[in-house]
Amino acid sequence: MTLTLELPVIPITISPQGVALVRGTRVPIDTVITAFGQGDAPEKISQNFPTVTVTDAYAVIAYYLQHQAVVDAYVAERRHRRDALRMTVEQHDPHGLRARLLARQAEYPQ
Repeated sequence: MTLTLELPVIPITISPQGVALVRGTRVPIDTVITAFGQGDAPEKISQNFPTVTVTDAYAVIAYYLQHQAVVDAYVAERRHRRDALRMTVEQHDPHGLRARLLARQAEYPQ
C-alpha cells in the first residue's frame, strides 16, 4: 500500500471582527493556546470546550508551534486591546454604560 500525503487543513477561521477562531466554533485560538501554555493537553482542552474537537485542538497547537512568533504577536495584540478597553470602561461613570459598551464592542475585535 502506498501512503498518500495530503496537505493538512488548518482549523482556524477569521471572524468578520478579525478574531481567529477554531473552525466551526466561537472559541478564539488564543483560548486554546493559553490553555496549552498552562499545561493542558488537547484532550483536556476539548473537554473544557466541547465544540473544539481533540483533532482541531492538536491542529491549532501544531499551527501555533510552527508559527509561534506570529501567533504570539497576535495574542499580545488581543490582550493589549482587551486591557485598553477594560481601562476605558472602568474610567467612565456607570450612566449609559450599556450603550457605551455596545458601541466600543463594535469598534474593537474580540
